[in-house]
Amino acid sequence: MATPRREKRGGSIVPCCLFVELSILGGTAALAYQLEFTDAFPVHDGGFFCRDPAYGRPYPGPPAASRAPPALVYALVTAVPVLIMTLGELLGGPRGGRAPPALWGQRCCRGGALRRLLRFLGVFSFGLLATAIFANAGQVVTGAPAPHFLAVCRPNYSALGCAPPAAPPRFVPPGGAPCAGDPPLVAAARRAFPCKEAALGAYAGAFAGLYVTLAWRGGGSRLAKPAAVLGFAAPPFLLGALRVAEHRNHWGDVLAGFLTGTAIAAFLVTCVVGNFQSTGGSGRGGGGGPLRAPQELPPSQPPLEEISVTQARRAEFPAVT
Repeated sequence: MATPRREKRGGSIVPCCLFVELSILGGTAALAYQLEFTDAFPVHDGGFFCRDPAYGRPYPGPPAASRAPPALVYALVTAVPVLIMTLGELLGGPRGGRAPPALWGQRCCRGGALRRLLRFLGVFSFGLLATAIFANAGQVVTGAPAPHFLAVCRPNYSALGCAPPAAPPRFVPPGGAPCAGDPPLVAAARRAFPCKEAALGAYAGAFAGLYVTLAWRGGGSRLAKPAAVLGFAAPPFLLGALRVAEHRNHWGDVLAGFLTGTAIAAFLVTCVVGNFQSTGGSGRGGGGGPLRAPQELPPSQPPLEEISVTQARRAEFPAVT
């Protein structure tokens, strides 16, 4: 007698999926590092107009001297959404604190909430790296100058053959060495479009706001969620306004960053994590709502042939009164 085959456990595929996801995250992080900290992708060297007022703002100083330094921005856009999702999944319970009474506090609910949290954190990390890649790639490809470009470029107008300031500005074609300033500062001043800080801030604010709107199911004031969403949207807007006020970016650069970050967050929330909904029950999908009782099927009706035969027999043998 042949021995029955053992069914494969569904958890055997978890290490494979985890390996694939970690590989994708590692490759995305490596690409973001190459675009940000190396010269593997040189910045496009475009031309400019002599004494162009759009690029003639004074130099605002190094990025660390800003009122919103990049280190602070990167820390906030990473820590705030992670903290919000951690509190929502581990302290709020599955689906905003509504869990079956028989399962509350058991390992299956805790494990489901932990799986949901890891899933959301993985998607958020991937989106954060993807936003940085899109912003850096746009800066490298376009090479759009910042408002303070001429202050760090310090072009020699006499050698370039530029006319006096009263005459129409002359276009300086790319190539050669038109700038006499520090090359790292010149290269950094050519990476203005889109604004990376605005893109990361918009992505983090949109992701956290969508999580609060879609995943938090608990009761309370009707103004709590709108206030939280506006609270997440205000810092990116203020950051963009500060970048423009300090002459580090144009409004077009900031708006392009906002659109990039918001679009990536909306795509990941809608198409990847399914609006933060559970994919299964509380033991499989990671913290679903209460189990629903199966719907009762309507009573089956007799076939039409049986009804016709019964009516014919009644006509042949009428009931005796």
